[in-house]
Amino acid sequence: MGRIFFFTGEALRAIRKNVAPTTAAVVTTVLTAILIGVLVPIFQTTQSKSADVREQLELRVFLFDDATEGEVASLQKQIEAVPDVSEVTYLSKADALAEFKGDYGQENREVLKELKGNPLPANFIVKPTDAAQLASVREAMQAPGGSGASPTWISPIIKDVDDRQATADKIEEVTGALKLVLTVITVLLIGASLLLIGNTIRLSIYTRRREIEVMRLVGATRWFIRWPFMIEGVLVGMLGGAIAIIVLWVGKITIVDPLSESFALMRAQDSVSFLVLIACLFAASVMVSALGSGLTLRRFLNV
Repeated sequence: MGRIFFFTGEALRAIRKNVAPTTAAVVTTVLTAILIGVLVPIFQTTQSKSADVREQLELRVFLFDDATEGEVASLQKQIEAVPDVSEVTYLSKADALAEFKGDYGQENREVLKELKGNPLPANFIVKPTDAAQLASVREAMQAPGGSGASPTWISPIIKDVDDRQATADKIEEVTGALKLVLTVITVLLIGASLLLIGNTIRLSIYTRRREIEVMRLVGATRWFIRWPFMIEGVLVGMLGGAIAIIVLWVGKITIVDPLSESFALMRAQDSVSFLVLIACLFAASVMVSALGSGLTLRRFLNV
């Protein structure tokens, strides 16, 4: 226990002697933790919205107006027998018009006034077991040898099939790009923190290099010399992480929570998720600071 107090005292003494670089390291840690603390919830929200949109992806099988009830019933059985189809819902022309009015009626009242009759076709809503199966389900709708720009469908009453594959591809593209950007930013931020904290410890070591040389020459172990600097890095990480957590908490209460009631994309994390996030950020701040100290100190112990 006495050694712990001794090492901690030495670390605090080094921090007091190197206020400017220590402050720079703390500020870097704070900014890194804040940026990661903001980016992670944004990424989680985007992932969640992406998953919600993918769950809503479906095929629309549009029918000719002259299709008979028997042909419609027969086609429904054929579609239900297709692998990877989880649900099939039939919408008559009247149902299709009611759906359109429900989805777009408030924003397109003038357009609805111009409608003469019902131009919308009856259709089947086909939900796959997974959005990734959209293409395979659409292919199953085609008659053998009917692939190409103008496919032949499994039933003559099918007018067209809309699989919204372009929407699914766009979602995958945006999500993949976001993952890449977040990963690159995180790596750069952690790298910058390691370098600046390492420079802070290097400056502290340089001012005490003679002391370290003497300690090595009289037989002090590497870890006896290393511990004060490691604790110094830990203290820098703890201070930076604590400040970042306070800033993030204030931002959540004053900005994110009020806006989440009006904007779905600003939906705030629940308290448990936020506590897990800040705990991870605090632990990461301490670990990165300690790692920066340890990596920098290795070259100065070779006396």
